[in-house]
Amino acid sequence: MVAVADPAPVLDLPDTHGTPVRLGGPRARPQLVVFLPFAFSRVCGGELRELVTSPVEGADVVAVTCDPVFALRAWAEQEGTSFPLLSDFWPHGAAARAYGVLDERSGAATRATFLVDDDGVVAWSVHSPAGVARSVADYREAVAALR
Repeated sequence: MVAVADPAPVLDLPDTHGTPVRLGGPRARPQLVVFLPFAFSRVCGGELRELVTSPVEGADVVAVTCDPVFALRAWAEQEGTSFPLLSDFWPHGAAARAYGVLDERSGAATRATFLVDDDGVVAWSVHSPAGVARSVADYREAVAALR
């Protein structure tokens, strides 16, 4: 897994309309990269809803799954997301693999989040076991610590 103080992998992934969005690399604002195992699943849905209803200020949030663009578009419309949902479908799991969070057996990302600072370096990360939701409050604390 990519560790704190490592440069974040730089990749372009399509959003729900096929428009490329860059992960990692130097940027104007920190980026919170939230890997979710499966669209429409119970725990992932709860995490996505919490990000929608309790936005993380001070960072650009992107959610990444190995689901295809069309599934993510339907999920984004259902949940009313205001941040990009990115498809890591093809080449399958390339971003999850680059970040070291692809579960090769299931073909899905594990439940991991990386905070990438303005210089493109991982400033903070968290990895949760299967079925255990992450805390948006922890995301807020990590972003606040960058200031």
